[in-house]
Amino acid sequence: MTKRYPTKKIFVGNVAVGGDAPISVQSMTYSKTSDIEATIEQINRLHFAGCDIARVAVPNMQAAVALQEIKKRISIPLVADIHFNYKLALEASKWVDCIRINPGNIGEKGRVKEIVKACKDRGLPIRIGVNSGSLENEFEDRYGATAKGMVASAEYNIKFLEDLDFTDIKISLKASDVERTVEAYKTLRPKNNYPFHLGVTEAGTIFHATVKSAIGLGTLLLDGIGDTMRVSITGELEEEIKVAKAILKDSGRVQEGLNIISCPTCGRIEADLVSAVAEVEERTKHIKTPMNVSVMGCVVNAIGEAKHADIAIAYGKGTGLIMVQGEVVAKLPEKQLVDRFVAEVEAFATKQS
Repeated sequence: MTKRYPTKKIFVGNVAVGGDAPISVQSMTYSKTSDIEATIEQINRLHFAGCDIARVAVPNMQAAVALQEIKKRISIPLVADIHFNYKLALEASKWVDCIRINPGNIGEKGRVKEIVKACKDRGLPIRIGVNSGSLENEFEDRYGATAKGMVASAEYNIKFLEDLDFTDIKISLKASDVERTVEAYKTLRPKNNYPFHLGVTEAGTIFHATVKSAIGLGTLLLDGIGDTMRVSITGELEEEIKVAKAILKDSGRVQEGLNIISCPTCGRIEADLVSAVAEVEERTKHIKTPMNVSVMGCVVNAIGEAKHADIAIAYGKGTGLIMVQGEVVAKLPEKQLVDRFVAEVEAFATKQS
């Protein structure tokens, strides 16, 4: 695996982003931010799902003012998402932990200067959020809605903030397709050391968003790019966190929980493998100890996989084997295998802790 790209460490509230900090997971509420109770409820849902940083839309002054009460009643850092009206950023900066601006939507640079001053005075970082669908006219006219245009916009706005002696910056370069997103991040990465927030924007419903994000974010993570991330899904909040954490784990950037190896369904399967794997996932989801486990449905692949797994089930016809680090520890009737397997997983986790 490629070593993670060295970046500057900044802080969003008490969450470090970049440097040697773990890659954090973000999400965004869909409530009207002016509805304080609904917004707090959604942020708390994200918190319990494992979200590190929450972002809220601030489309009007009522939403900006609501941030004061919201911030008092949540336990994770809060980011204000600002478009068009710079005065909303000025109000939001009094209460939140980070300001996200899309330079293409803010407009006149004097307004950006005021936002920078407010953030500098309060020690807040700024996320430069470049989207392919809302580039500044000068970059879209020259390059079109391309990765090259996104990078040009980011470079211009980074320099603008640096000229104002502001460097608590993180950057995102999002398009609604994987190719432009990956190209933009890879192009910009060698040119500065600011932390990158990864995401494919407007990725769609859970199926399409999962596929796009797994390809795009997974590709970048494997190349050592990325310090914080969001999986954008048209759907429930918890799914964003679930998919993001799976991408982090399966890309090898996070060593946590079970890596479940199970064979595809085929005519050789001797058991109800689908139900068995689902039960294993449900009964072991609380375990944080990293381990490889194998649940295999026939003898063709089972023994070979089990040799390389920490804990394994190898199903046969009506019976099966439980193996621990390649050694058979039990041969049991099919109905007893999952119970014994879970017991072995929990025992292994306890030994490792």
